[in-house]
Amino acid sequence: MGARAPGLMVSLTPVLLLIGLLVANVIIFKDDATGGPNQLALLIAGLVTVGIGRFHLKVPYKAMEDQIVACIGLATQACLILLVVGSLIGLWILGGVVPTMIYFGLSIINPNFFLPVACLTCVLVSLSTGTSWGTTGTVGVALIGIGQTLGIPLGMVAGAVISGAYFGDKMSPLSDTTNLAPAMAGTDLFTHIRHMTYTSGPAIVLALLGFSVLSLSYQGNGATPEDIDITLGVLRSQFNISAALLIVPLAVIGLVVMRMPALPAIFLGAVFGAIAALIFQAELLGILAGGVMSADGIYRLLMEVAFGGYTSETGNVAMDSLLSRGGMASMLPTVWLILMAMVMGGALEATGMLAALAGSLLKVVSGAGSLIGATLASCILLNMTAADQYLAIVVPGRMFKQAYDDYGLHPKNLSRALEDSGTVTSVLVPWNSGGAYNSGVLGVATLSYLPFCFFNLLSPLVSLFLAVTNWTIERKVVEARGPTSLDTPA
Repeated sequence: MGARAPGLMVSLTPVLLLIGLLVANVIIFKDDATGGPNQLALLIAGLVTVGIGRFHLKVPYKAMEDQIVACIGLATQACLILLVVGSLIGLWILGGVVPTMIYFGLSIINPNFFLPVACLTCVLVSLSTGTSWGTTGTVGVALIGIGQTLGIPLGMVAGAVISGAYFGDKMSPLSDTTNLAPAMAGTDLFTHIRHMTYTSGPAIVLALLGFSVLSLSYQGNGATPEDIDITLGVLRSQFNISAALLIVPLAVIGLVVMRMPALPAIFLGAVFGAIAALIFQAELLGILAGGVMSADGIYRLLMEVAFGGYTSETGNVAMDSLLSRGGMASMLPTVWLILMAMVMGGALEATGMLAALAGSLLKVVSGAGSLIGATLASCILLNMTAADQYLAIVVPGRMFKQAYDDYGLHPKNLSRALEDSGTVTSVLVPWNSGGAYNSGVLGVATLSYLPFCFFNLLSPLVSLFLAVTNWTIERKVVEARGPTSLDTPA
């Protein structure tokens, strides 16, 4: 007997179980929920999915296991990048790179306009590199430090960083998701980017306005000039601050612009951080190595920081809290979270529940506007269940492509919808690879920065508004056998 097709209620069962467990974890464990409880919730829900698949739907266990392993394979790159970024952060602090960026940032940035400036900084870096993750894991870390020193809530700072990074990622021809979405929809890259300006443009403008209002609302409530001077003094006393250290992040940006893949570029960035420590922070290295500048002692110190992170002992509580971070080990809970999310996503896909959940949305489609709305909803659903932004682009893209053709819609409408929702909402889900990564590298809980990710929240809403009002929704070239109305499928 072959496997059964799951119905909607069966498909919803593990999803509702997962949501219930996650809500209970947030209530009971609060900010510690991602340190283990959420990972177990995903594993439990995944195993329940496997049980339903094996005993009710009659899906062979081996097929489900193979799909879970395949999904974990998709997440391998993200996990490796996450681990290397952990090492990069630790070595960049030891090498004085992050302290130098914080130092100059505090010296030149007006606190009253910090949030929009932080957002625009990340827009430029992400636009030029095509990577939101690389932007938040490097420049974003320094901006978090500056914001913390200025007394701005870290959720707001992380929201500004992520908003800018994801806008730049979406609009950059170097971005993997920006290339993936038109490939799935059947249009070309630059047609896709031009069409996204109608949704991403208003969304980022509104986001910048929101961050400007927030910045003004904190005028006078943050750090005083005296507080900033104390912080600058602590940084100067602990590290050799030099503008030459800015070459390190610029070199990483240059590598990515030259199309070097993210993993080796970030690894080289970590190596550059170690070299910077040897050149610029010899005195600090000697102190941390116990006063003996031997080759094995320095090697041991660099390795310990790379895997265990940097520990600051300046005596300044705020500065020690800010600079004691990084290392591969700090990223292990996030890697665990991603792996467990892939177990859940793989089980849902192998049993057909994922397709059933997404396919049920097609039943409520009655026109072009609702079709685009269903696409946006599917991408969000996939980000919550499959826990990976690439699956949230590929699966709806594959599923809705024919429907867009039937309604006579140009494929660039589909590619835009995939990015307006699939790419940008991944970072809003704590157990998604995007949310787990950014929470890990920025040190801010997903639910803390979620309300302030203005661009990520506005992007699907602007897209839905344009779909409902039929603005910028373009038709394909109609052939003789094609449909004659936007609202009636062929």
